Amino acid sequence: MIFLRAAQREFTQNAVAVFVALFAILISTVLIRLLGQAAGGRVPADAVLALIGFGAVAQMPVVLSLTVFIAVLMTLSRWYRDSEMVVWFSSGLPLTAWVRPVLRFAVPVVVLIAALSLFVAPWAQKKSVEYKEQLSNRDDVSRVAPGLFRESSGGERVFFVEALSGEEGRARNVFASSMQNGRLGVMVASEGHTEVDASGNRYVVLERGRRYEGTPGTPSYRVMEFERYQILMESREAQSAPRQPKTLALPALIKSADDRSRGELLARISAPVLAIMLSLLAIPLSFVNPRAGRTNNLILAVLVYLIYSNAVSVCQAWVGQGRLRFDVGLWIPHLAMLGVLAILFYRRISVFARWRRR
Repeated sequence: MIFLRAAQREFTQNAVAVFVALFAILISTVLIRLLGQAAGGRVPADAVLALIGFGAVAQMPVVLSLTVFIAVLMTLSRWYRDSEMVVWFSSGLPLTAWVRPVLRFAVPVVVLIAALSLFVAPWAQKKSVEYKEQLSNRDDVSRVAPGLFRESSGGERVFFVEALSGEEGRARNVFASSMQNGRLGVMVASEGHTEVDASGNRYVVLERGRRYEGTPGTPSYRVMEFERYQILMESREAQSAPRQPKTLALPALIKSADDRSRGELLARISAPVLAIMLSLLAIPLSFVNPRAGRTNNLILAVLVYLIYSNAVSVCQAWVGQGRLRFDVGLWIPHLAMLGVLAILFYRRISVFARWRRR
């Protein structure tokens, strides 16, 4: 009982430390990608935090699976290095006796992974796609941000606003260029704002500025000064992209007969199964030989994880392409890894194995 309480406590402590590290890496990766998109104007700056949240929730099953695997691996590896496993074996307990305490620690996390994979992560993916569609369907005026050149959806206009004034909807030092009938028009104004008429048409109103108009490549240009200049903004119809299988809810995914949907269903079901298998694989993989390097088991564990996760991904792709039956693709990688688990356990607990006699 002392061993088991100490093991559960150390499992939890290592899991918390590993989760914090992996979650920080995840957030940093998503943040860097979204900041790059925001700097390029593809994602508004005010949408970065929401997209980070949706992306973190969608990737949470992978983070938790790795957390369980690494926590069990680190704990038992330390017990081998500090000779605590010698005491465990000397008391007459085999290596398989670790299965129950490891499952006691892993099962609650696996249940959480199943809930995230089957219900929460698809909801986050759906909300992320809907939010991106909502941002892409905004009109050109809503896309304008201070200090950035923004191109209109049709590519015919470019807007630049130096700063927003204190009054709502007004901007200072506005630049706008447009191409109409092969003639380039460039407008600069000290102030600008938007107006909506009685018919619902939206205009960009420039005040106290100049317009330069001419044909590129020719010296003929006209310069006009104005006190008020209106630009009609074309309204965009909301466009909805076809729903991807990863955004479908579980009931809709089960009812769908599409191969891609079946592949997505395979990936969602495999997430908790993969987590429970990884937690059991960590028991034999945690063996450390004090006379050998301490990183040998870590290298083997990384290879096992990569092969296992890639095998699940390959089966998902084959099911999505119709090259493999759903029931076959669902269980092939897990049954294969179950065989590897049995071999690893047998290699650790068998004293009279053939390779040991040699």
